[in-house]
Amino acid sequence: MTLWTRMAAVAVAIVAAQAAWADKLPLNAISSYLNDLRTAQGTFTQINDDGTVDTGNIYIKRPGKMRFEYNAPNESLLVASANAVYIVDSKSNQPPETYPLRRTPLSLILARNVNLSQANMVVGHDFDGTATIVTAQDPEHPEYGNIQMKFTGNPVQLRQWVVNDSGGGQTTVVLGELQTGGSISNRLFDAPRRTAD
Repeated sequence: MTLWTRMAAVAVAIVAAQAAWADKLPLNAISSYLNDLRTAQGTFTQINDDGTVDTGNIYIKRPGKMRFEYNAPNESLLVASANAVYIVDSKSNQPPETYPLRRTPLSLILARNVNLSQANMVVGHDFDGTATIVTAQDPEHPEYGNIQMKFTGNPVQLRQWVVNDSGGGQTTVVLGELQTGGSISNRLFDAPRRTAD
């Protein structure tokens, strides 16, 4: 192998390494994307901790609001609003289950100001060959669980997240094509009431 051939091989290896690194989105670019994301809606597929699969429609209105409408046969409803998460079981006459939003990893996506560079918030920042994977937690309360978000680039888009909750459960949400921007009524995020008897 000639000197020129060796130098060319080294140059190709360096360029390839730089290209791979360039594909890993920096945390500030992801923070900016989330902060600029005001409204979004689309479809989702949810893989539950027990292996069952649900589908439905998702609505996001940042800061602080998210709605999951599940398709039959589930037909449940999950609403994040007014600093709380409400889960309505369509087959029950009981009031919605309610949890403080700040105690769930979803609060990291819905925060008014997302800063993934905050100390101890990001506990994983990887690239799988096609997407950047960021694992984040509440730095003051890691016991609340974490959220593993998957982003593609050019432009930056949120594709999936996995919530690892405080009870050890895991829920994966795979997003369909999201329509961003536009107006979404605040009424969609009203706290749900008990289903009719």
